[in-house]
Order: sequence, then structure tokens, then C-alpha cells
Amino acid sequence: MFLLPKWKVTQRVMESYLPFVPLAGVYLYLFVTSITPENAQALSNPQLADIARFFGDEKAAATGWIHFLVMDLFVGRYIYLEGQKTGVWTIHSLALCLFAGPMGLLSHIFTTWITKAVSPTVKNEAAEVAEKTVSS
Repeated sequence: MFLLPKWKVTQRVMESYLPFVPLAGVYLYLFVTSITPENAQALSNPQLADIARFFGDEKAAATGWIHFLVMDLFVGRYIYLEGQKTGVWTIHSLALCLFAGPMGLLSHIFTTWITKAVSPTVKNEAAEVAEKTVSS
């Protein structure tokens, strides 16, 4: 996404939901196999100590890791697509998404605000994109 953002292969992959399918499948498998009756009861009304105990199990930790991976990829995909539409610079936000999706999203939001404030061209392009989106 950030090395070759305009490459046709990158664009096709990012426009598709297919990258999420294998990850969601692995997540579903790990989730189902890591839930025990005790875990289910503890997580039905979770306290922080219960969640920490749950993630102490290796399979549960892998489930959580896949969850974070999917969500970070989804946020990164959103940032990538918005950057392609509006022309807002995204490489730093995408890099942050690799490690912490919410920080990457926040970075993108701030970058968009700053870019719109400083560059009237991007402001006009973003308005055109929004207008096309609403009219279609």
C-alpha cells in the first residue's frame, strides 16, 4: 500500500475484500477453538483481570493478534483508498497502521485536516470526490 500505491495490483487488492477472507477464517477457527465454558462465562461479563487471564492462553493470544491484524488492515485499507481519492499524503499514516491502527487513523485524520487547511487544491478535489459520492 505504501511502497507502490498507484500500482494496478495494489489498487485491485485494496479495492477487494478478499485479503480479509483468509484472516477472518483463521480468526473464526482460533476463536471457536479457544473458547471454553469457563472462558465464555468469564467473558460474558468481563473484568480486566478476566481478559488478561484469557489472553494468557496461547491460542487466545493468537486470536487477539489476528483480530488486531484484521482491524489494522481494514483501517489501513480505508486510509489508502481515501488517499487515492483525495490526494492526501498517506505513507506515514499507513506505516503507523502496521503497528497501531488507531494511531494511523488519527494521523490520517490530522493530515487530512492540515492538508485541507494549507492546500486549496486538495480541498477542491476532496469536495469533488464527496460530490461524486453523494450523486452516485
